[in-house]
Amino acid sequence: MRESSLIGAVLIATAAALALVLLSPRVRSSRSWHAVVTPLASIIGSGFLVVAPLLGATVGAWAPLAMVLIAVLAWFIGDMVRFQIRSEEPLLAGGSPPRGLAGIERASDVMLSLSYVISVAFYLRLLAAFALSGLDGAPPTAEPLLTTAVLLLIGGVGLARGLGALEALEDAAVAIKLSVIAALIVGLAIFDVRGVLASTLSLPGATIADPWQATRVMAGLLLVVQGFETSRYLGFEYEPALRSRTMAAAQLISGGIYIVFVLLMLPLLDSAGAAVDETAVIGMSARVHAVLPPLLVLAAVMSQFSAAVADTVGSGGLIHEATRSRVPVKLAYAGVTLAAVVLTWAADIFEVIALASRGFALYYALQSTSAALVARHLGRRRRSAGFVALAALLFFCAAIAEPAG
Repeated sequence: MRESSLIGAVLIATAAALALVLLSPRVRSSRSWHAVVTPLASIIGSGFLVVAPLLGATVGAWAPLAMVLIAVLAWFIGDMVRFQIRSEEPLLAGGSPPRGLAGIERASDVMLSLSYVISVAFYLRLLAAFALSGLDGAPPTAEPLLTTAVLLLIGGVGLARGLGALEALEDAAVAIKLSVIAALIVGLAIFDVRGVLASTLSLPGATIADPWQATRVMAGLLLVVQGFETSRYLGFEYEPALRSRTMAAAQLISGGIYIVFVLLMLPLLDSAGAAVDETAVIGMSARVHAVLPPLLVLAAVMSQFSAAVADTVGSGGLIHEATRSRVPVKLAYAGVTLAAVVLTWAADIFEVIALASRGFALYYALQSTSAALVARHLGRRRRSAGFVALAALLFFCAAIAEPAG
């Protein structure tokens, strides 16, 4: 009992210490950190809670390797987006793009705008589900009402005070989320070390029952670690070099977190069972320590909120850019959230999210195609061939992906 209390104190202290650092005036006033937070918030969204149980149920002990492969592919996609920031944006701004590029960009903008609206509504509907999970007898309208209230808060803040105020909301949510994740990783490390020392650690089997199903799940999970493209649509606030550098930093931080998390979760994945949902990892964490489930509920709420704000910011910037600044970015924020409110009441978000997942894959495929055109236009044929191969792979992922939430 004393040992358990000590571990609980260590976990709470870990979360509190990191929260104090991330919420300190020095960090919150850092321009570079602000530019990192938006893509980071979007990447570590709803997928963080489901990625380990889903991989465990699909590929068993191969889960860490699968996560590495997903992170590596995501890095190459991010590299393509960074190429666009450095090389394509100047061509578009200078009015000398290669033939066909403008049409592909317009199609990409439409695809991404629709996907963003759906994902914002989806994230906040999940937030409402977690927030209301402990309340018995809540009416059926409670979730959409709470979702609407949070959407109106985000849209109102964006309309009244712009990007800076939304980033402040995002900073706080990301700080809390990362602090809880740090405590979870420390707790898992302690659990695993104790299991090794006591020779009680067991791992799931390494058998892949259905390779085609595993491929479809991994293609869907690629979309879980997307979100870095939001950096591209912050051009009205941050210069290209800073956006490219901070997007890379966000991918490295999130990729490291995902890989370490899945690796340390491996001994618990045998308890994932056949049913995998957003709450699976919360139940599994109770085996590590009793303090973790409530912390993870908090992280889940912050995760959905920060991801929704990040996608609102990205979508607002996209609309501002696509309309050549004719729609003010503050008005775009309000428009995105109002569209998400309509979707919240008009559709079953958990059905529509399948379209959003494929929409993101198609967006990246189209962007890879435009990057290939730009690279060829600049005489970089090898780079162009690489982007063509990436586009083909992403079109394939869009066709076969099984959405992972």
